[in-house]
Amino acid sequence: MRRTAIQCLRCRSTKLNVQSVFKRGYAVEATSNTTTTPASKRPTSAPKPIIDIRHIRQNPELYETTCLERNYKRQAGNASRIVELHEQWQNLTRSSRTNRERSNLLRKQMANPATSNNDEDLQAVKKMTREEIQEEARKLKNELAGISEQEEQILATIEELALEIPNLTTGPAELHQLSPPEDGDTDAATPIRDGPSHVQIGTDLGILDFASAATASGWGWYYLVGEAAQLEQALVQYALAVVTRHGWLQVSPPSIVYSHIGAACGFQPRDQNGEQQVYTIAQAQSDAERDVPELCLTGTSEISLAGMKAASTIQTDELPMKRVAVSRCYRAEAGARGADTKGLYRVHEFTKVEMFAWTAPDEDLATDVFEEMLDMQTEIIQSLGLPARILSMPATDLGASATRKVDMEAWFPSRMSKLGGWGEVTSASLCTDYQSRRLATRTRIEGGKMGFPYTANGTALAVPRVIAAILENGWDEETMTVTIPECLRPWMDGKEAIKGHIVRRNKKVDGV
Repeated sequence: MRRTAIQCLRCRSTKLNVQSVFKRGYAVEATSNTTTTPASKRPTSAPKPIIDIRHIRQNPELYETTCLERNYKRQAGNASRIVELHEQWQNLTRSSRTNRERSNLLRKQMANPATSNNDEDLQAVKKMTREEIQEEARKLKNELAGISEQEEQILATIEELALEIPNLTTGPAELHQLSPPEDGDTDAATPIRDGPSHVQIGTDLGILDFASAATASGWGWYYLVGEAAQLEQALVQYALAVVTRHGWLQVSPPSIVYSHIGAACGFQPRDQNGEQQVYTIAQAQSDAERDVPELCLTGTSEISLAGMKAASTIQTDELPMKRVAVSRCYRAEAGARGADTKGLYRVHEFTKVEMFAWTAPDEDLATDVFEEMLDMQTEIIQSLGLPARILSMPATDLGASATRKVDMEAWFPSRMSKLGGWGEVTSASLCTDYQSRRLATRTRIEGGKMGFPYTANGTALAVPRVIAAILENGWDEETMTVTIPECLRPWMDGKEAIKGHIVRRNKKVDGV
């Protein structure tokens, strides 16, 4: 059995090795930590991005401001550069037109020297010898070939620069608190109650095993044991029950996609150092030679769901098209280890229930679906009994695709002293036509013309962080148990509390 290397898209270093043989198109050779993969390729069947470059040219200052507000500093100059390149392309086009007109004139004279015409240029050509006409024709042909090549290079560069620019921003940053934590004040920035970490609680109860995961896989992995594993499935089933009850269709998506699909969805670094850490799958040399495009593990099923309609047309009567998926998600999550990455809060692999929708290209209709997502997120978090707040995120916290993003944060008692207690558990993003243009997903608009549907996505439930929040908020120090939210009990054999089996107390947890 061959060893497969999975690599980080940002730094190209090997992040983990798994004993696995993928089928044709997925198989890779063993690679060392210094092995690099070829640049991401888009196959001939991949969707051709259709970017509104005219809007960028007409509003370069707007796009520059958007990039700076979102901390996409490297891309801030892309719009003005596109304007410059477009002017160069226009000059080349004019030169090409002049040369073609002259070439056509020479061809006309060569074909019929006896043609009579009062055109001054043609009269001048008639005075040339046949050899002179042929020589100039060859020269013009070479010049046209060079100009055509320059035009193609400029257009390719313009498209590349346009693809890097993030979506425009809408909506103010706001904060709304759903329910105050126990012993806290609704208006207080931080409630007064502190508490033990879910790492200590889960380890003491014997339902979280970080030490074994550190040995088997390293930092950022974990074992859910017994009631924690059962709680994961309960959370998934409950979230699905809520979302499908609202009419969303369930999908079981792939966890591996072409890297260009992820990039089209907006999962790309902000700068050369990169913030987006994606596991890519190393290619065998034979695959690289055959130009097999790069593959990656999905960091969210948003990517694979969006890819369902790549290079296709959604009929108007099918919109809004709403989907929900359960998937395993993979993120390199490189960076320093600390209080904000402790335990289950930031991990490399996790289960998530994700909502994704295509809507008509209308802001009001898209907002309706977006608000529906927020309502379902609120229902789920409130029914779990978790103190939470809703934040409309500022531009600096938006990714490339979102024009608007709303996060929901739950209260984590163990994070109170150093991190203010709050931690993100869900998010929802409205992406307008950013993703559909890059994936060539079309629909018909008013008048029968082709347009691009808007997309929206939202986390119905990110399992590990919600487990962490349930453990910390439901912990009873006296009984040494964790209260199970009532809505989950049907999937927890009717149990009201997690009792686990006491393993140890007040000892450092290895591997965290």
